[in-house]
Amino acid sequence: MVSSKKKVATKKTSPSLAIAKKKSRGNKDVVLVEAPIVSSYNDQIRPLLDTVDRLRNLNVMREGIHLPTIVVVGDQSSGKSSVLESLAGISLPRGQGICTRVPLVMRLQRSSSPEPEIWLEYSDKVVPTDEEHIAEAIRAATDVIAGSGKGVSDAPLTLHVKKAGVPDLTMVDLPGITRVPVNGQPENIYEQISGMIMEYIEPQESIILNVLSATVDFTTCESIRMSRKVDKTGQRTLAVVTKADMAPEGLLQKVTADDVSIVLGYVCVRNRIGEETYEEARMQEELLFKNHPVLSLIDEDIVGIPVLAQKLMLIQSSMIARCLPNIVRKINQKLDTAVLELNKLPMVMASTGEALMALMNIIGSAKESLLRILVQGDFSEYPDDQNMHCTARLADMLSQFSDNLQAKPKDVSEFLMDEIKILDECKCVGLPNFIPRSAFLAILSQHVDGIQDKPVEFINKIWDYVEVVLSSVISKHSDNFPQIQSSIKRAGRNLISKIKEQSVNRVMEIVEMEKLTDYTCSPEYMTSWTQKTGEQESFMYDVLKNGNKPDYFSMNGFGNVKISHLRKYHAHLLIPAFDMKMRITSYWNIVLRRIVDNLALYLQLSVKSLVNSQFQKEIVAEMVDPRDGRGVEKMLEESPLVASKREKLKNSIKLLKESKDAVAAIVDQNC
Repeated sequence: MVSSKKKVATKKTSPSLAIAKKKSRGNKDVVLVEAPIVSSYNDQIRPLLDTVDRLRNLNVMREGIHLPTIVVVGDQSSGKSSVLESLAGISLPRGQGICTRVPLVMRLQRSSSPEPEIWLEYSDKVVPTDEEHIAEAIRAATDVIAGSGKGVSDAPLTLHVKKAGVPDLTMVDLPGITRVPVNGQPENIYEQISGMIMEYIEPQESIILNVLSATVDFTTCESIRMSRKVDKTGQRTLAVVTKADMAPEGLLQKVTADDVSIVLGYVCVRNRIGEETYEEARMQEELLFKNHPVLSLIDEDIVGIPVLAQKLMLIQSSMIARCLPNIVRKINQKLDTAVLELNKLPMVMASTGEALMALMNIIGSAKESLLRILVQGDFSEYPDDQNMHCTARLADMLSQFSDNLQAKPKDVSEFLMDEIKILDECKCVGLPNFIPRSAFLAILSQHVDGIQDKPVEFINKIWDYVEVVLSSVISKHSDNFPQIQSSIKRAGRNLISKIKEQSVNRVMEIVEMEKLTDYTCSPEYMTSWTQKTGEQESFMYDVLKNGNKPDYFSMNGFGNVKISHLRKYHAHLLIPAFDMKMRITSYWNIVLRRIVDNLALYLQLSVKSLVNSQFQKEIVAEMVDPRDGRGVEKMLEESPLVASKREKLKNSIKLLKESKDAVAAIVDQNC
């Protein structure tokens, strides 16, 4: 049960809250707290804050490293700006509608100097201002960033406040959430603001300061709905309840019931009213929570701007201590990555000699890759790209070509008819039972003509594939030199074109040779012919003497062949026709395998020649063409893309090294 009397809040207030003076009001002493609130941290906390401030000043966030940040969100007119005013002790733009139209990054830093330092930063500008003109300066800067209308922008405006008594905090005040656009606002104003809010509160390093008006039901607040999307358990959310004086009834139940899961708790405050000074506002706030019959029941540990400041500082320091090791790890990782990427870039060359050496390095490295993948069968450089496993793909294509070449075509003519016609046309005056050699060569030529396109198609397919591989390897090893990459690729295409033309001519010669003469030293020919002619007697019997006159005859290697059409021919023609059929069949198998073997050997020779000598000669000839003289010199002209990447990496490395130095001291101290 909550006690009906509570102690004066300032009696339990941290010593970091400086007491300025006391005034007597009736029979009660009221403690006036100097506004803004004075903070002090012990030796362990202060270095953490200084380190994060240093990282923030270095803008390490642009490297994708999030820093612990207090993000202030709330529905429109919930009193966000008033809370920030009370914390900072300065006046911010106030009024009807959206007061904050851009992310306002407030960096509060306690100073020992009696004179405050206040300035704005935006769009690479630094605009000094003072307490009297700060609201006007913020409005002017906002108009520059977001336009003079009522629209919003996600470009941040940073407000630096170095002043005695302010708490050491960094907060981001975001535009208040509004669903209905007013005149001058875009129709998608809600989507713009909600997108901006989600971007800031989503990182796990963000502390969500959810500003809620005591006059509304917390469960219906849009800001609560948004924060619960990214912080479902409420571990990163602190709620500050404004306008407590306007709706005191039921406030105690709201903050104790916690229907919206705010793990970091609630702080109830009274906003500054009218022309009150900050000192007067804090005094009135303390009187309100001390004397009000309802609000006085709320525990003093969760009321007042001083308590809010203390909670924020402690939560921020705790978040920094928890996140710092991960920040250090990310800085080191990104630094290592940036250094590695910079080292991969080509060196800036100052002379033709350096450029020529770089060109030879490109050629050498590309040549090594081609040797591994095209000759040695080592695809470790491209483990996941099967198309670059070249020896395997070449073997697949050769096997497919061999199967296709040796596949038995469907006979378009009846059995032995081609041989009978050839023999009939090649007959001459002479002894019977001799097969004219011209007849054999004629039938052989017909067979060769039937397959002569296949080897040419195969060799073209091979070199088309090698051209793709060559282009890929060239791209990889000349990627840092886009100014000459096209020239090297052109040289590669020209080389493949030359080799392809030579290869086609060579293949056509190989095929043509098979027409000119019939020869083999393989004993397989005689073995096969002898085996096949062993069926001649049975064949001739069924064709000419079998009284049953069968229509088909079963032959080894031919299957069931039709023979009924052969009965009109005499034996003196059928016997040599059968013999020639067996000879050409036995010899043709050898011819086909010989073509495959020749192409395989020629392919191996050509690929090795390409890699070992032709590739380097062609590239050098292209790049050191005396007619042009600009090939190598182009390498001295660093491409804008590479130059921009180099500059970006250098800037990143510089920033990350400075960030690493900034965290080194605190890391060493904690080790």
